[in-house]
Parts: sequence; C-alpha cells; structure tokens
Amino acid sequence: MGDIRIGIGGWTYEPWRGSFYPKGLPQRRELEHASRQLTSIEINGTYYGAQKPESFRKWHDETPEGFVFSLKAPRYATNRKVLADAGETIARFFSSGVMLLGDKLGPINWQFMANKVFDPKDFEAFLELLPKAVEGRALRHVVEVRHDSFRTPEFIAMLREHGVAAVVSADGKFPQIADPTAPFVYARIMGTTADEPLGYSPKALDLWAERARIWAQGDLPEGLDYAGPNSVAGPRDVYLYVISGYKLRNPQAAAALIERLG
Repeated sequence: MGDIRIGIGGWTYEPWRGSFYPKGLPQRRELEHASRQLTSIEINGTYYGAQKPESFRKWHDETPEGFVFSLKAPRYATNRKVLADAGETIARFFSSGVMLLGDKLGPINWQFMANKVFDPKDFEAFLELLPKAVEGRALRHVVEVRHDSFRTPEFIAMLREHGVAAVVSADGKFPQIADPTAPFVYARIMGTTADEPLGYSPKALDLWAERARIWAQGDLPEGLDYAGPNSVAGPRDVYLYVISGYKLRNPQAAAALIERLG
C-alpha cells in the first residue's frame, strides 16, 4: 500500500482555539500541536504571496519526522490568460525558500479559477513548465481545475503523460475528476457540517477512510466521477485534506479519519 496522509488547510484559525487547540496554548505552538494530531497540512499562504525562507525552515523544524506539507502554488502562476507565460513566476516560487522544507515537502497544488476553461495547447505548455525536480529533490504536482471543460479523456491523458495528478474535489460545488493520473492521489473534501460533532457523519467518515485505503492499494473507489478510461496501476500515496465546509469541525473530521485508518 501507498502512504496515507490526512490533514486540513492551514493551522491558524481563531475558532479552533479552545476546540482543536487546548485552551491557553500559545499561538506560536499551534503548528507543533496540529502536526502531532494530523499527518499533513496544506499551506494556503503561499497562494496569496511569497513567504520568507525563515518561515519554511521554522515549519520544518517544528513538525515531527514523517509529517508532510503540501503547498498551494502562487495564484500569479495560474490566474492568467496565457498559462504558457507563467515560467518566471514558477521559477521564482521554487527559489523563494520552499525547498527548505526538505523531506517534508509534499505535493504542490496549482489551483485554477472556476472560470478557467480547458485550452489543450496552452495547458500542456503550462505542464511542461512544472519542474520534475529542484535542487535534486523530486517534486509532485497536482492541478485543481474547477471548470467542466476539463472533464475529458484528452485532459486525463495529458496529465498521465506528465505524471501530474488532478485534485479529487468532493462534497462541494466544484466538478469532480477522480481519475488517477500520477503515483499519488490528492483529495480535498468539503462537506463538513455544524450538526455533526466530527464534521461528517460516522457513515461518511467510514466511506472516506475506505476510499483512502482503496486508493492506497491502487484500486478505484466506487461512487466517484471519472472522466476517462482507467485501469489499476499499482499502489499510490494518498493526501486527503478536509477543506472548507464548516471549518470549525475540519480538524475533528481529519483526526477521525486518521483514527479509522489506524
């Protein structure tokens, strides 16, 4: 089986203080606490602007061995008319200090606006800009596309050729593309609610835990939307993040999934 990592988006959120974070815990120790309850966190701040190299080094040092961060890539690379022109922004991102995360650097999530339509030629040009390795460290890339035009076999084949994953968006308003196209699966589930103490019902948590196991084994879960022909291709690592929804409950949902997965 591949490795399964479960987490949330970010770790700084005032309503988590006293619910997820123990009352009185200093804010400077919140990452330390979160990284010992969860196995991964998706960093959102990198989407909005460059972070200091010292921050990446600090995040690495405050988290335990085996913990992994995923990063949202800068919006300046994806929120543009011509994606083929993003090369300078991509290069600047990888020279900004992100590599100081070392072996705790997981997938890079390139998120696109919901109105971005699939242009095969331009999108392939963008994929060719994504480095396979930086400073001798192999990289994993995932694209979060949010327009129905991407739900085509042509897009799936393109991702497979480049070894890039598509975000499996679930329980929210965005189209779902569950086709495996890389050696890993990256899911963002967005259905937590206020009326469930753990964000999701026990039945829904059981379902997502089972889907994570199936992905890790290299199989295809039922009940998801696929856009192209698929076949089993061996075990895959899994990154599953509880995002959006009723954000207050997201850490509890992630922790409940970790418990179910043993």
